[in-house]
Amino acid sequence: MIIKYNTIKSLILSTSLLVIMGCSTDEKQTVTTMNNLVMQDEFDVDGAPNSTYWSYNIGTGSNGWGNNELQYYTDRPENVVVEDGMLKITARRELYMGSNYTSARILSKGKVEQKYGRIEARIKLPLGKGLWPAFWMLGANSDTVTWPLCGEIDIMEYLGNNPTTAFGTVHGPGYSGGESISKSYTLPNGRFDTDFHVFGIEWGEDYINYYIDDVLYNQITPEDVPGEWVFDQPFYIILNMAVGGNLPGSPNTETAFPQTMLVDYIRIYQ
Repeated sequence: MIIKYNTIKSLILSTSLLVIMGCSTDEKQTVTTMNNLVMQDEFDVDGAPNSTYWSYNIGTGSNGWGNNELQYYTDRPENVVVEDGMLKITARRELYMGSNYTSARILSKGKVEQKYGRIEARIKLPLGKGLWPAFWMLGANSDTVTWPLCGEIDIMEYLGNNPTTAFGTVHGPGYSGGESISKSYTLPNGRFDTDFHVFGIEWGEDYINYYIDDVLYNQITPEDVPGEWVFDQPFYIILNMAVGGNLPGSPNTETAFPQTMLVDYIRIYQ
């Protein structure tokens, strides 16, 4: 079972976010350099997500997807649908299959898998404590080796009670869970729940650059990780919105439902 975060991680995370960082990066340098578009989903056909690219995780996983999450993932249009030119992943408070919340998690495993490149999405995020949306990747060998040996690249994670800050992370052997390599970025103006923002990485043989909009806010290299660099194989994409769990905690009385993560597009460049 893939475990994204353990309880240690939640203890080291505060509103200022993570203390384990990659090397510093000059934010004035070129943000993106790869411009050959090789895959795009513009979410412009109403209905279910394009089955050429996407499949679903269904259920509660093992132990709440390894994080004590509260939602049941479905493929119902109430939780995941393409309409108005966007992918909509919606978390709902409802009793369903023994869970008190529903949401959705889609993945490109076996359909779109990429080794190196620029992977980005334009997303508007929800608001409220206990909401944990993410745009991330797992190594395509995740069925044959245990996590974190397959590697995990979290392009964007966000906690709904902190609408100005998002963070990017890598997990691998010797640096996973509470020991992952991560850095946050706080918007100087605006919020992630009121406007769309572009979240992306440029990933090469010996680096992963993290950017939000036009700001390159972190670079992670083999020298920054205390274990094996496992980011030298194809990875697949995951989009989901968790409810509750070790990292965000449970929703409180001020968390309104339903809540939706809106995705305008996903694009991959080489």
